[in-house]
Amino acid sequence: FEESQAMAIKEVVAWQLAEAMAAQSLSKSRLAALLKTSRSQVDRLLDPTRDVTLSTLQRAAALVGRKVRIELV
Repeated sequence: FEESQAMAIKEVVAWQLAEAMAAQSLSKSRLAALLKTSRSQVDRLLDPTRDVTLSTLQRAAALVGRKVRIELV
């Protein structure tokens, strides 16, 4: 159950980031340049099967005008 839940959360976060990028007409290459990283790193960021660091996710979110909010329930 926990693995499924973690995957679902990753899928939603990746989808939200991709949607925010699309809304701003921001390509993967442009996001990579703004993050000062490679396009393959952005591909990993948008791949819910991969683990990414919180700091990377926060930087990417900020570039598309979003914030990362984590909550323990």
